[in-house]
Amino acid sequence: MIRRFRVGQPSAGTRLDLYLASVCSDLSRSRLQKLIEEGAVRAAGSAGRRSHAVRAGDQVSIEVPEARAAAIEAEDIPLVILFEDEHLLAVDKPPGLVVHPSPGHDSGTLVNAILHHVRDLAGIGGELRPGIVHRLDRDTSGVLLVAKTELAHASLSSQMKKRSMRKEYLALTAGVPRVRKGEVALAIGRDPRDRKQMKAFRQSEEPQAGAREARTLYEIVSEWPGLGLALLRCRLITGRTHQIRVHLAAAGLPVVGDPVYGRPRYARLKDESLKKRLLEFPRQALHAERIEFRHPATNDPTEIVSPVPEDIRSLIEAIEVSVRVSSSA
Repeated sequence: MIRRFRVGQPSAGTRLDLYLASVCSDLSRSRLQKLIEEGAVRAAGSAGRRSHAVRAGDQVSIEVPEARAAAIEAEDIPLVILFEDEHLLAVDKPPGLVVHPSPGHDSGTLVNAILHHVRDLAGIGGELRPGIVHRLDRDTSGVLLVAKTELAHASLSSQMKKRSMRKEYLALTAGVPRVRKGEVALAIGRDPRDRKQMKAFRQSEEPQAGAREARTLYEIVSEWPGLGLALLRCRLITGRTHQIRVHLAAAGLPVVGDPVYGRPRYARLKDESLKKRLLEFPRQALHAERIEFRHPATNDPTEIVSPVPEDIRSLIEAIEVSVRVSSSA
């Protein structure tokens, strides 16, 4: 499809890429720059260059190819949609669902499911695919944002980069913080002993190349000091791989059920039934509860909340029952 525009006097002298960004609001600036580089833009009869200054009266044309079908196959996988409009959707991701196809997971992912359920994808980068704005680990549940358009993807990605998007998680931990509110600020990088894992580096340690600043705020929602357990609300300031799991483990508060950074023994627990449930909990008890951002089209403040999933809620109820029984004994 070819779009044509005539430059008005107010736009005279504007760089071509900036002019196109003002008249093609549904395309990201990076996408427009790529189309310019590919020769799909003409200005005043000549092939356009990004730095070209348009003049009043110039005719500018841009050929935007139809979005290609994604190479990923659509699959009918059940999804819970928390919010959806023509710009984006928010999915309540269950534990066990991988977000992106990858080696060993070329099907059965969230992206496969979205391609089946969403029929109005405008395309990202010229391909009919969902724009995954952020990721959740396979066994972390909760709200996950997906952009349908390039404009939405660019806006949401920018908010993440500027740290204006607020993301909060609930974590059930083996250990109780000494303060009700606190912060873990340790750089995170690849563990030199196991490159598949991440590691928090203290100031006394020499960080590995590639280790980056990481900050996690936390506050106690509920605590059971007699059992050595707590429910924390964590807010990500940065977004590093496995950040909450790595930071809490480094603070002596490993997430219940975490097979990589956790493995607590619950030695203080006398309730053998509860101890068994904690030891056998099949995934990290980490849930992406809330996300706040500016809507990419309206700029309105938007908040999306995912309810606590049944497995974590049931475990918390078992903890509270154990406390009541022990206090009445």
